[in-house]
Amino acid sequence: MFRFLAAVLLGWLIGLAPAAVRAQAGASVAFGSMKGDPTQPVEVTADQLQVNQADGTAIFRGNVIVIQGTMRLTAPEVQVDYAADGKRIARLHATGGVILANGGEAAEAQDAVYTIASGQVVMTGDVLLTQGTSALSGKVLTVDLTTGTGVMEGRVQTVFIPGSAAP
Repeated sequence: MFRFLAAVLLGWLIGLAPAAVRAQAGASVAFGSMKGDPTQPVEVTADQLQVNQADGTAIFRGNVIVIQGTMRLTAPEVQVDYAADGKRIARLHATGGVILANGGEAAEAQDAVYTIASGQVVMTGDVLLTQGTSALSGKVLTVDLTTGTGVMEGRVQTVFIPGSAAP
């Protein structure tokens, strides 16, 4: 539902705006509320859990919710890859339609990979970022949660509305 409403809003804004900005190269994006602390605990809730001790993975399925501090990630499935010592989470790979939200900002995509140590999230597949009343779309969004910055790449599209903050 959220994806549909966001797509309708983006289409409506593009139709009304006299000049939509379209770019082939990446667009730098500031993420004021997407900034996070990758050292905080990661809480995962799901309908099902499958653990594979041999390869050091755990797969959470069904209504998966991942919370770290104020950041929230939801997806149908999330694979957790543990570090070699088996005590820390190295990476989360969310698939099947992912929403990453923090404060007034939200990004959605088909897939997302969150590397805990670097605090980097890479979202791919029909990425849509909303920041307040602004929307930005592209193919790949890379967010650095530590610095609160990011880059959108791949046929980036946005609409600037006079008098509002740029995405």
